Order: sequence, then C-alpha cells, then structure tokens
Amino acid sequence: MDGDEPRDEVRETYDRIASHFASTREYPWPEVESFVADATESGPAERALDLGCGNGRHVELLSAHAEEVVGLDVSRGLLDEAVARAAERGFDAELVQGDASRLPFAADAFDLAVYVATIHHLAPRAARVASLNELARVLDADGRAVVSAWSTAHDAFDREAGFDTTVDWTLPGGETVPRFYHIYAPDEFDADLDASDLSVVESTVSSGNCYAVVTGR
Repeated sequence: MDGDEPRDEVRETYDRIASHFASTREYPWPEVESFVADATESGPAERALDLGCGNGRHVELLSAHAEEVVGLDVSRGLLDEAVARAAERGFDAELVQGDASRLPFAADAFDLAVYVATIHHLAPRAARVASLNELARVLDADGRAVVSAWSTAHDAFDREAGFDTTVDWTLPGGETVPRFYHIYAPDEFDADLDASDLSVVESTVSSGNCYAVVTGR
C-alpha cells in the first residue's frame, strides 16, 4: 500500500462499521485516564487534541480537563457518532475529518494530546513516522501527549517482530470486515518514536499495547 490508498481503505472500513464499532467503545482506556489526570494535575489544558478520536470517548474525557478540545478522525461515520455522543452527554468539541499523517492544524496549537489505537492503521512506516512528526509539530513547547499501538506483547500475537496483518470486525449479521493493522514490536515502536521529532518521557507496555508519553522536541 502506498500513496492515499491506506487512508482511503481505513476511512471506508470505519465508515462501514462505525455504528456497531462505536457501540462497543463506551469508556476511556485507564492508561489514558491516568495520563490525562497526571498531565493536568496543576490545572486544565488550554487546547487538547484527540488524534484518531473515533466515537469521541476520549474527547469526552479531555473535555473535562481542557478549555478547548479538538477531535480528528479519518472516518466521517465515526465523527457522526462522536457528534451524537457530544449532543447526548453535553460536552463541547470541534470535530474535524482529516489524515493523521497530514494534520490540518497550526504549529504549537495544542498543549495536550491523545493519540491512541490509530497509528497502527497507517502504512507504510514512513506514514507512521510522519504522523509522529505531525504530532510533534502541533504540540507547543510545554505540551505532552500519549501515543499507543497494538503490540506483539499481546497474547493474541505469537510473534516477536512487528508485522502487517488484517483483523476482522464482525458485524451483527455475521459479515466480517477486514481492518489493516501494523502490529508493533515494542523495540520497533521505540525506534519509530526515536526516528520522529518527538522526545520520549516514558515508554511502557500495558494490556498488550505499547504506550509512550512524549513531548515535542
């Protein structure tokens, strides 16, 4: 896959499964909750970004810890689910359709960001590193972000090296929809972070996922 093909495939896949997918994504991840609480311990963020926001569950979390929140996703279907969630639950956010490797935001626009379970949908590696560079670009000098990806450390994957695969999503009628993933080896995840314009504060593995707390350089 190259060019815009991976982005188009991801968008089409998640538009197709958006409603059912959103119904299974109710709560923020505990690791993200902990990161946001730590990052805003001394006061709320001015402007926060959820990169790959899906149905808005982490946008909702950020809205309680930031004065302004922006959520970006490639899928219009998932953004529609996020709009509905915001209206139902009464939180405010700007929701934008866009590409994680080409962010439509000014430099230094955010002081807090969440980038979870999204980078592993990008291909090839250059697009993944480009997305990390874009995250670094839009973080201000004091900004922090958490980045996560599926990992070979998960029990579901009996591999040591990172690899590309598809993971099926099963719709209620039994139809399966393949989703592209790059499953990261932890050292490969660290290598991509090191190759980017981000500085790593901490890198860990939790619940089978790679996590890193990062800042812009």
